[in-house]
Amino acid sequence: MVGTLYVVATPIGNLEDITLRAVRVLKEADLIAAEDTRHTRILLDRYAVHTPLTSYHEHNEAAKAGELVGRLERGQSIALVCDAGTPMLADPGYRLVREALKCGIRVMPVPGPSAVTAVLSASGLPTDRFVFEGFLPAKKGARAARLKTLAAETRSLVFFEAPHRIRETLAEMLARLGDREVVLAREVTKTYEEFVRGRLSEVAASFAAKEPRGEFTLVVRGAEERPPPSAEILRAEIRKLAGKGLRVKEIAEILSERHSCPKKEVYRLAVESLKKGS
Repeated sequence: MVGTLYVVATPIGNLEDITLRAVRVLKEADLIAAEDTRHTRILLDRYAVHTPLTSYHEHNEAAKAGELVGRLERGQSIALVCDAGTPMLADPGYRLVREALKCGIRVMPVPGPSAVTAVLSASGLPTDRFVFEGFLPAKKGARAARLKTLAAETRSLVFFEAPHRIRETLAEMLARLGDREVVLAREVTKTYEEFVRGRLSEVAASFAAKEPRGEFTLVVRGAEERPPPSAEILRAEIRKLAGKGLRVKEIAEILSERHSCPKKEVYRLAVESLKKGS
């Protein structure tokens, strides 16, 4: 019989947050695949888990996945863990899970801590609908482009960010998303846990005079839901832009982005409106 791949959530800071089931699975598994074995060893020592460890991270994922699947096919059970929280939420593991499923191996989640749900639950922002974006691109142009695509998103936006980029990210969010409500959580469940709440401009200003430390999770309020503009409003704006010498294609691009409506529909309306007016 083939083994089972367990996807095990571990504490994001406070070691007491691990579940009883997670401890049992870690003890009973034949092998633990860990993002950083030194980091995971601290947790295992705390709960007297003596299961062998092997490293499995983004730099060896491609080569190691096949080896681990081979062990599973020979009947061994493997517990996959990351440094903190739930594996594969901005952490390695996707390739291993995909390969295991392709080979008919059972994949079982062992749920537990996650910075995403932990911060959302205490954010005070809407949580009925949200989108997790992980880390924004490191390069400024790609980051600006990503935020531009999210500007009209009405669900709460959840991001991870590193301390050396948090100031730049907050400034970029303010420029691209507007001065929305944001909750910035630092070192969640750890000794120096901190939640900073306010507008993007206020939270950005609070970090201007102090050096950011620790890992950050941000929750940004989604865009306000606005009813689509009427055809009459669009026609008026089309005529106004056309009067400035803009072509139909340019008008469609501007208005579709401004009102978050399909570009094809604006283009069609522009062609009809300008044809009637000629």
